[in-house]
Amino acid sequence: HVVSRTSPNLAFVPVCLPPDPVEVEELQHFVSQSKKLFVMTGAGVSTESGIPDYRSEGVGLYARTDRRPIQHAEFVRSASARQRYWARNFVGWPQFSSHQPNAAHLALRDWEKLGKLHWLVTQNVDALHSKAGSQRMTELHGCTHRVFCLGCGDQTLRSELQEHFEALNPTWKAEALGVAPDGDVFLTDEQVRTFRVPACSKCGGILKPDVTFFGDTVSRDKVNFVHQRLAESDSMLVAGSSMQVYSGYRFALAAREKQLPIVILNIGPTRLDHFASLKLNSRCGELLPLID
Repeated sequence: HVVSRTSPNLAFVPVCLPPDPVEVEELQHFVSQSKKLFVMTGAGVSTESGIPDYRSEGVGLYARTDRRPIQHAEFVRSASARQRYWARNFVGWPQFSSHQPNAAHLALRDWEKLGKLHWLVTQNVDALHSKAGSQRMTELHGCTHRVFCLGCGDQTLRSELQEHFEALNPTWKAEALGVAPDGDVFLTDEQVRTFRVPACSKCGGILKPDVTFFGDTVSRDKVNFVHQRLAESDSMLVAGSSMQVYSGYRFALAAREKQLPIVILNIGPTRLDHFASLKLNSRCGELLPLID
C-alpha cells in the first residue's frame, strides 16, 4: 500500500496540547511491560485522515449538525430509507473510499509486526487499519468496503456496487452538501427520489453495507471471538474512543473485571476515565509513533 506521508488533516480533531514527555515515558513503559497488548480503536484514530467523528466536542457531527445516522430497523423496513441511504452513499463513496491511513494506523501496524500487539479491535468501518496492513484485527462494526445481501448473504465489494449504481443511474447527478463520518453526504429529497438502487444479483434481495447500523447488534460469534482474544491478553489500550457505545465498552468492562491495566489515549473524557491506570489527552497520530 502506498501511504502518503502528508501532514495530518486536523479539521475534525479537537484542540489539544502536544504530548507531555512524562506521559510519553509512562505510555512507553506500559507498552514495554505488556507481553500481549489488546488495543481497541475508535473514530479518534481516523479523524487525522480527514474523516469526521460523531461525538468530538465542537468538531464532531453531533456538535455541528442535527443529523443522525440511519437506524437498522428503518433501513430494513423502508425502501425509501434505503434509496436515500444509497444515493448519499453513492455520492460520498469516491471521497470516503480514498481516505488513507495516518501515523496512528501505521504505528499500530508496526507494533503488530514487532510482536508488541496481540490483537486489535476497531470500532471504525473505514478500512484504514486494513489499508495500513494490520492483520491481527477484528472490525467490530464491519466495514463499508463490503456489501452483503440480507436475503442470501452473498458478499460483494462496495467498489463493484459503485459500478452497478453508475450503470443504473447514467444521467443522475447530485452535488454533495457536506460529508458525514460513514461516507454519507447530505442530499435533498428531490435529488434522492430518482435514484435507482440495484437488488442482489443472486436472489433479488436487499443489499446492505456490511456494517452494524445504530440499533443493530454485533453478532454473538464476533463478540465471543473478541472476548477470547481479550482473555489471552495482559493489558488494554483504548485509542481514539470515548467508549460511549456499549458494543465496545463491554470489552473494557471485561478487562477491568480481569484487573488488566487499562490505558486511554483520547482527546476529551471517556466512560473509562475513572478506572484507567493512565489517561492521555493527545492526538493518536502524534503520540503512538513516539512509542517503540
